[in-house]
Amino acid sequence: MDEIVTEHIESVLRVELNRPAKKNDMTSAMYTQLADIFNDAANDDGVNVVLWHGAGDSFTAGNDITDFLESPPGPAESPQAHLMRALADFDKPLIAAVRGVAIGGGTTMLLHCDFVYAGESTRFQTPFINLALPPEFGSSYALPARIGHIRAAELFLLGDPFGAARAAELGLVTRVVPDDRVFATAMETARKLAAKPGGALRASKRLLKRAFQGQVGAAIEIELREFSERLRSAEAKEALSAFLEKRPPNFTKTSAMAAE
Repeated sequence: MDEIVTEHIESVLRVELNRPAKKNDMTSAMYTQLADIFNDAANDDGVNVVLWHGAGDSFTAGNDITDFLESPPGPAESPQAHLMRALADFDKPLIAAVRGVAIGGGTTMLLHCDFVYAGESTRFQTPFINLALPPEFGSSYALPARIGHIRAAELFLLGDPFGAARAAELGLVTRVVPDDRVFATAMETARKLAAKPGGALRASKRLLKRAFQGQVGAAIEIELREFSERLRSAEAKEALSAFLEKRPPNFTKTSAMAAE
């Protein structure tokens, strides 16, 4: 079964994350394929709008941890880095239809979208700190720029889950809709956008992103280096081992090691 499914609906490109049994956890291969899809769509005159969503009852639960540990992101040319750059540079309207869970990258990737429609029961989370890792996808700049430092600190430094209503209050989603209306609502907007003049849409999006485009790109590169370094730390090894072993992490020993 293809892990990414695409479909052209007139000038709308539908992109579906398709690992429903795994809550659409992202593998390295999926990152690579998604980067190629976005880069190709950017250069395809037949695509005016991209709408992406997850199969089944989730958007994405973030990284597939087993695959992630086998192919961890590096500071330069990793599958994750390719997707981050592709999203940051994408200059056509990007719409997300989100339901179920949007965890880790499932939340931070949404910062690159122009429209985000979330189902009422959607649960968001940026739990990087719980894995002893920093945020990614340029979110260390993009999130505080959008919602302010205090609110961004609450999401990143605590790493607690939050619901669709809170996401709307923070300005992370365009609109909260009934779960069974998420995709239809997103597609309605996609069709409206697809009927607009494509060149003007791209120019308008580039102008909207102009003020922070460079900062987001710079944040991505800094985050990749920091992420790679923290991934090799004793804290991250303990956190990821605890996650896989389904036990609470114990950072007492790692804190003592870091202090030495």
